[in-house]
Amino acid sequence: MRSDIIKKGNERAPHRSLMRATGLKDGDFKKPFIGIANSYTNIVPGHCHLDEVGELICEEVRKAGGVPFIFNTMAICDGIAMGHGGMKFSLPSRELIADTVESMMSAHPMDALICIPNCDKIVPGMLMAAMRLDMPTIFCSGGPMKAGSRNESACDLVTVFEEVAAVEAGTATEKDLDEVEKLSCPTCGSCSGMFTANSMNCLCEALGLALPGNGTILATSTTRIRLWKRAARRAVEMAKAGAPTALEVVNEKSFHNALALDMAMGGSTNTILHTLAIANEAGIDLDLKKIDAISKATPNLCKLSPSSHWHIEDCQESGGISTIIKELGRVEGAINDDVITVTGSSLLENVAGYPDPDNKVIFTKEKAYSQEGGLAILFGNLAERGSVVKTAGVAKPMHVHTGPAVIFESQDEACIGILAGQVKAGDVVVIRYEGPQGGPGMQEMLAPTSYIMGQGLGESVALITDGRFSGGTHGACIGHISPEAAEGGIIGLVEAGDMIHIDIAARKLELQVSDEVLAERRKNWVPPTPKVTKGWLGRYAKMATSADTGGVLKA
Repeated sequence: MRSDIIKKGNERAPHRSLMRATGLKDGDFKKPFIGIANSYTNIVPGHCHLDEVGELICEEVRKAGGVPFIFNTMAICDGIAMGHGGMKFSLPSRELIADTVESMMSAHPMDALICIPNCDKIVPGMLMAAMRLDMPTIFCSGGPMKAGSRNESACDLVTVFEEVAAVEAGTATEKDLDEVEKLSCPTCGSCSGMFTANSMNCLCEALGLALPGNGTILATSTTRIRLWKRAARRAVEMAKAGAPTALEVVNEKSFHNALALDMAMGGSTNTILHTLAIANEAGIDLDLKKIDAISKATPNLCKLSPSSHWHIEDCQESGGISTIIKELGRVEGAINDDVITVTGSSLLENVAGYPDPDNKVIFTKEKAYSQEGGLAILFGNLAERGSVVKTAGVAKPMHVHTGPAVIFESQDEACIGILAGQVKAGDVVVIRYEGPQGGPGMQEMLAPTSYIMGQGLGESVALITDGRFSGGTHGACIGHISPEAAEGGIIGLVEAGDMIHIDIAARKLELQVSDEVLAERRKNWVPPTPKVTKGWLGRYAKMATSADTGGVLKA
């Protein structure tokens, strides 16, 4: 066993002595050691219950014949960090989480790893660490939140953001806002739509590192308790066998499966950023063109909030991600079924007993929303190395749009301008210098996109940025533009009133300005002074790569 390096032989007597101080007895040193990476914190709704989950999993590991060792990682709530300088730390925290898990599991060798994440950066951070460690690993998330209810209609965090704009526009009152605030997040768990957290927890199933139901069983469900217990027992089984390891499960074929699921369920645009980063750690060759090819070949079978009124609980009641995967098995080339998962079986074997699509929440391939996926990669002179849009959340009239640029040099400036009425129907909002280097930190921008929707401009205004969006964003919002403005990308050369052309089907994002004019503008362009030069953000800004390579740190 891997843990023998810290517990076996006379020379390890000092190590055993220290571990005895934590409560270990003679018999424990013959058992597999199970590392448990928990992201508990009581300020994040997706994580505030994970202390109890961690204890439950520890107890189940003991029952299964293992010795649990639990440690914590950080966890930032993107909703609470949204709209102020704290959001700049969200994406960089992914790297710190990966480093934390790698460090703990390397300094204290274990025989298997159980990851208990839930929210946005925690899932990919732990996945990146799992790729580095390449040991038996299983993911069991904290589970999604139940949707709120107001006037017999479902509501969620996005509803609150959009109600803020409605109050500013005079179409809602502060009393309305107070009511929505108090009803929209009713339980613990990751936010109730197909936002980034739930998207990533669903992808863990398709990657093969989580048991069926990991992405969609509610945090408060007794079924979720059974899932946690099964995951704990399975971790001990894998530890005793020494297999399968993370890289025996995760390979190019399983990444294809995960991306096909992503396109079929219309996941968050952030999943693209994170899958690129995880693939980088796994040594898998993945780029935006390959991702777009998968999108073009994969039907969009499901739309959940923010792209529809359905929520994660509705998906679960209709069979969950397993039903979507099962239906993808009918789509030629969508699912590779010759790769193993943590269950010891293949992906399609795992989901064989799940129901067929109900054509209400989850659709068959014949009745799909579209025959292409819910995410698309756009290229053009404005995005020479690519950009990402969640097509599942874009109204049909906005799939092709040409309009004048309204420019904001930061998210803060954009929020002020949008609420002040500076954006009109037909415009293309440009928010720049918000990329990994320029932000720094590539903060999510749910506020400006929600303000556009809240002012009734969702079907007439587009937004483009070198930053990124929350999984709760919907509308014609194109992010991850690479190269970013701070890197010298053409988005930094756009001037107010320039015409910008978007064609999602043709995968085009074009600035309708001649090469000669752009060349003249480039002569006068001055690289921006770094916004942050000290501390973690200062280091991140110097080391971060662009969005098209996952925003990872340079080696």
